Amino acid sequence: MTTSGRPSTLQRFVGTPLKKVWRELTAMRTALVLLFLLALAAVPGALLPQRDLNEGKTAQYIADRGTLGVWMDRVGLFDVFGSGWFTAIYLLLFISLVGCLTPRIWEHFKALRTKPVPAPRNLKRLPRHLTETVDGRPADLAERVSTNLRGWRRTTREVPASTAYPDGAVEVSAEKGYLREFGNLTFHFALLALLVTIAAGKLLGYEGTRILVAGEDQTLCNTSTAVYDSFRGGALVDGTALNPFCVNVEDFEAKFLPSGQPDMYTSKVRYTTDVQSPEDTWTQGTIRVNEPLRVAGDRVYVLGNGFAPTFTVTFPNGEKRTQTAPFLPQDTQTMLSEGAMRFDTPAGMYPDEDDRRKNQLAIDGLFAPDPAFHSTLLLSQSAIVNDPQVAIRVYQGDGGLDTGRAQSVYELDRALIDQGRLVRKASVNLKQGESTTLPDGTVVTYDGYQRWVSMQVSHDPGQTAVLISAIVMIAGLLVSMLVRRRRIWIRLVPTVTDDGQRRTVVEVAGLARTDQAGWGEGFDDQARALLVEGGRLRPGGL
Repeated sequence: MTTSGRPSTLQRFVGTPLKKVWRELTAMRTALVLLFLLALAAVPGALLPQRDLNEGKTAQYIADRGTLGVWMDRVGLFDVFGSGWFTAIYLLLFISLVGCLTPRIWEHFKALRTKPVPAPRNLKRLPRHLTETVDGRPADLAERVSTNLRGWRRTTREVPASTAYPDGAVEVSAEKGYLREFGNLTFHFALLALLVTIAAGKLLGYEGTRILVAGEDQTLCNTSTAVYDSFRGGALVDGTALNPFCVNVEDFEAKFLPSGQPDMYTSKVRYTTDVQSPEDTWTQGTIRVNEPLRVAGDRVYVLGNGFAPTFTVTFPNGEKRTQTAPFLPQDTQTMLSEGAMRFDTPAGMYPDEDDRRKNQLAIDGLFAPDPAFHSTLLLSQSAIVNDPQVAIRVYQGDGGLDTGRAQSVYELDRALIDQGRLVRKASVNLKQGESTTLPDGTVVTYDGYQRWVSMQVSHDPGQTAVLISAIVMIAGLLVSMLVRRRRIWIRLVPTVTDDGQRRTVVEVAGLARTDQAGWGEGFDDQARALLVEGGRLRPGGL
């Protein structure tokens, strides 16, 4: 304030507007609007592909929509939960809840310490009212009423003599239903805790995926981010403090309904939390759909599965190379799968380094678990294995193994083929055990297949806290809906009847927010019950 008593420029243009903004932000209606906006903002994250979950699918989605896809990407619709606008709504909701709930706690605390309010001057104006004249002294009746109001917060007041009450009066004030506000506060603070624990889980949690071929000597050890095909960690996760454990897939079984629809996927695994222990000491476990393996505080899921064909290449000098590679399903109904693999030539077979590099072998093609043919084109009828076959193309030349450049493990580099550095030598359909021979005498044999599974390791330190917060939210909501907030006043005024007997005029009035949440029908009978010795209120009554 200035010396003249007028507010300063800083207060008028900074302090006052900030106070208004704070009042609006911490209003309950603002919290409800922000909660609605948060739910609305999460919709694109559920409907649109998200880059952190499937980057390839997201890129294809953007490419299919041209300019619209580019603008959708610019506003963060493909990374909703990591976008600035989603984070801003989240933080504003958090601040709003804290700001509007903190004063309510203090008000509720003061209400619990405050005696019930005195009776209004004119009880007849209240929605529920009863007047009776009964025998007995006001003090005795007040004690009886107070006894019958067990479970209520109540107080008895002596009203001194006045013009309205020449002989004085006695008033009993009672209140019930403070638990309703407690339940309301519990619900909102549990919601606040839910937001905090979800955020903490995202900051400290991580998810990693890795494809493992069942039955192969392939082990997933959660000791480094480098062991994963893809890894997504929270902002506070640097990958140096992962929960140590190892998992090996021994077998994978897929069951199908008679219609060909998948029924259940089951992975039999061996695991350990001692990464240095020999595998024969590991514990056996089973992972099914919606039944993850819980180990070392993490959860291990099976996200997907497929087939991994095995090929053996016999080079002209008699040396063999065997390789099993996962093929990716192109159709989840028929499991027609596509993949590729590369073979380097044996050491010493080609003394000249250029000759060795120009005679590398590469294979790409299709795997059909239940083959069908359209002319010579290999198709698959279903995902149920029935004499599976492969359709492959075999290339010779520079497979890019010596470039040091990363290549996809599921497809060949088309640039090498277009440049003539990889030359197709054969295209053939093969059953298990069949082979094809290249012009230089190299033999490629299809040995069979194995199943692969996509394992996901999830670490969410806030999972338990989120569950507890959700349960407390529901409990608080039920309490706030079921508990009824009510007040009742009883005024006892001594009087003398025409025949000279001393009696008491009893006024009973009740107040509740709504009839549904308060008194309902039968108020008069319940009020009279308060005046009876040993009278007890019916459940659901006063």
